[in-house]
Amino acid sequence: MTIREFKMPDVGEGLTEAEILKWYVQPGDTVTDGQVVCEVETAKAAVELPIPFDGVVHALLFEEGVTVDVGQVIISVQTGPADEAPAEAAAAAPAVAVPAAPAAPAAAAAEPEAPAARQPVLVGYGVSTASTKRRPRKAPQPAVAAQNGTGVAHAAAAPAAPAPAAQAAPAAPAVVPAQGGAGKALAKPPVRKLAKDLGIDLAAVVPTGDGGVVTREDVHAAAAAAITPQTVAPAVPVSPAVPAAAQAAPAAPVQAVPAEVSGSARETRIPVKGVRKVTAQAMVGSAFTAPHVTEFITFDVTRTMKLVQELKDDPDLAGLRINPLLLIAKAVLVAIRRNPDVNASWDEAAQEIVLKHYVNLGIAAATPRGLIVPNIKDAHAKTLGELSQALSGLVATAREGKTSPADMQQGTITITNVGVFGVDTGTPILNPGESAILAVGAIKLQPWVHKGKVKARHVTTLALSFDHRLIDGELGSRFLADIAAVLEHPRRLITWS
Repeated sequence: MTIREFKMPDVGEGLTEAEILKWYVQPGDTVTDGQVVCEVETAKAAVELPIPFDGVVHALLFEEGVTVDVGQVIISVQTGPADEAPAEAAAAAPAVAVPAAPAAPAAAAAEPEAPAARQPVLVGYGVSTASTKRRPRKAPQPAVAAQNGTGVAHAAAAPAAPAPAAQAAPAAPAVVPAQGGAGKALAKPPVRKLAKDLGIDLAAVVPTGDGGVVTREDVHAAAAAAITPQTVAPAVPVSPAVPAAAQAAPAAPVQAVPAEVSGSARETRIPVKGVRKVTAQAMVGSAFTAPHVTEFITFDVTRTMKLVQELKDDPDLAGLRINPLLLIAKAVLVAIRRNPDVNASWDEAAQEIVLKHYVNLGIAAATPRGLIVPNIKDAHAKTLGELSQALSGLVATAREGKTSPADMQQGTITITNVGVFGVDTGTPILNPGESAILAVGAIKLQPWVHKGKVKARHVTTLALSFDHRLIDGELGSRFLADIAAVLEHPRRLITWS
């Protein structure tokens, strides 16, 4: 029979690993080209992976909850009928697969699997140098596959095929240079940002991380080499000793710690991975690269709350989700139109301020997997009804964990609503690459002087953090004051538009 292997693809921009969240198929299930077989979580989002060929699932090589490196085989599929005459299949296979001049019968029998496994099956997916270095870690996979329900057939096949499996592994390096050379350097988002800030071409950096991953130290070494080339030499020989020991350690211990915690344990260690890991890295990078300034304003939003109720009763808006956040988002868009210079980004490499003539409005969303910030593309061009639909869809998608990486890219300004937790205000950290973030506090009935008398009014506090390289104190103050002015007198949604 013909077995084809499907490897973990790089579903993002140079990501190195992904966690398997859920399998949608089991061994013995029939799959078709394009059918979703599993859901994985990368450092950016949860995505579904389609299988690129037809067949019957032969084995699931990793369990749910396991973090898998890009390039490792995660599922094998039987794409040809099971043949009762192994000798005939072995003899016929070389003519179909066209391997590179097999020298022995055993090698010829092993070749049908290797060419199928090397074929790129998704955009941006192919055999990389990392996959060959990590191949030794596949030794325990037969046990894992058995636990996943591959059954007796798979267990019986394992002892019978040690020689072909051993020969298939060394066959891959001959193919890697041809396909891997055209790929992108493997590096995590913070390292790519560092390389961009220092003007370093990642493709020219010698990687020392596990599986050929470029690390922060590699980038710093490359930057230092531009001044003192001798400093690069000591860094290179240190790396070969590290991957062999480091590769085997992370997979088992990290997954086992949180799963087995006794009731009397005084501490629990939770691996930082996926969305939470990239959020932590982004926040640290933002806090120490963009000079933050935060300003606050407290004001009366009673008229806005009345307008929200009137819009809910409007038959023209029936079926739409109308809430204070919708009008706050609209107020931010109006304030940006009056202060267009706040909608910008800082280009460190070119030392330029990039003014944006569009608004991709980010909405911070708390999900079970951590905080994410999807954005509404071209929010400035949407009507109130369209903005309501976009907000509802964005929140629903985030809660389901289906937000795509594209939905979280190219944001310009973000709103974070801490008021839903009863919090009055906060000092939010900028989403990397954006100019400002607005924190919306809880809207509460408070004593307030209105028309010369103390009355109970709906009051809230807004906090605006902004990048002081892009926005000075005057511009930031006017922008925040305009948002408050619109929400205090919502008729300005019309008069200022």
